[in-house]
Amino acid sequence: MKQNTVSIIGLGYVGLPLAVEFCRSGFRVFGVDIDKERLECLRLGDSYIEDVANEDVQGFVSNGHLCPSAEFSVLQESEGISICVPTPLRKTKEPDVSYVIAATENIAQFLQSGQVVILESTVYPGATDTLVAPILEKSGLKAGKDFYLAFSPERLDPGRHNIKLKDIPKVIGGINEESTLRAIDLYQRVFNRVVPVTSTKEAEMVKLLENTFRAVNIGLIHELAMMAHHIGIDIWQVIDAASTKPFGYMPFYPGPGWGGHCIPVDPVYLSWRAKADGIDAEFIDHAVQINNHMPQYIVERVASLLNEAGKPLHGSRLLLLGLTYKRDIGDIRESPALPILTLLRQKQAIVAYHDPRVPNLQYDGVLLKSCELDDNLLSEQDCIIIITDHSCFDYEHIVKHSRLLFDTRNATRVVGGHNSHVHVL
Repeated sequence: MKQNTVSIIGLGYVGLPLAVEFCRSGFRVFGVDIDKERLECLRLGDSYIEDVANEDVQGFVSNGHLCPSAEFSVLQESEGISICVPTPLRKTKEPDVSYVIAATENIAQFLQSGQVVILESTVYPGATDTLVAPILEKSGLKAGKDFYLAFSPERLDPGRHNIKLKDIPKVIGGINEESTLRAIDLYQRVFNRVVPVTSTKEAEMVKLLENTFRAVNIGLIHELAMMAHHIGIDIWQVIDAASTKPFGYMPFYPGPGWGGHCIPVDPVYLSWRAKADGIDAEFIDHAVQINNHMPQYIVERVASLLNEAGKPLHGSRLLLLGLTYKRDIGDIRESPALPILTLLRQKQAIVAYHDPRVPNLQYDGVLLKSCELDDNLLSEQDCIIIITDHSCFDYEHIVKHSRLLFDTRNATRVVGGHNSHVHVL
């Protein structure tokens, strides 16, 4: 076990940025992943994560600070081990912690006395204590005594470049006081501020609170947007006017749904955990229901607009602009564009898409390719649907060459003027 040496298990959207940040702070980092393509990319100095530069990967791999590996035996050399594996939802909408279990079982085989293990993967409250600790103790070492165990929620926001990872306060809660102190000692060498809480449960709940707060407010504005359209109110004007209040209000904006690896998942983790204790999470569940309904609502609005133009949805040519769950990133995880695409295809619409961030899409057993956005493509469409408001889109040009346009993001507001063929969510 060596000082200033860590292992990070899972080199995805969370693990690779964390590994690079440790490298920047002078650590030697063993990046452990079972994905051979990822490991080969890193060994060649190529980053597959948009927020991590190739130059950083090349530099840290070449100087030996970042060591990609598929072997868990490298864990023995590390003073700290961070678990950054996915925790998606099952089709039954229950937490899938199988990746955490698999990673923990591998750690247990090589766990050393004195090491600190920190779980960063989002889990339900109590998982670190009741799920991770017992598996690690199969090593014969006692949690909180022979090795140390803590939870620290990741707080990444893909595509946000104005805040560095080290400047985002790092919440940490251990299974006992010594575990918290050991985790703080490790992470304060990398992060500018560490925020301790009294237990792993509090730390686990922090992440769920942060994203449930956003999910509930997104659900609220989605419900208000549907209500406003029904009674003839411009919800975007309402939001802008309400935003002038200097206190007691925070703007949220409607769209085609919700997406990403956190916001559509974390509230369900919290609701599931509450129900396991016989507690109803009706407020959270309603927000989840509203947000999940938005793709269906978008399709209904498109069908209604086409009907007003004398066209059925069946057989209409439709173009989706943007597939990613937020602007200016290449991430389509849980993107509302995907169920919208499925629903439109099920209704026999002829659907194409354009997204420079997603050149190819393997979806529903079909390989789709991003179309070249030109005047002919735009003018041929019965309806163009703006799903993601990428900053690279020329909205004035799109408005000018479209026959019917449904804007789910109010992106066309930059064009100005009255355009009768443009309809906004």
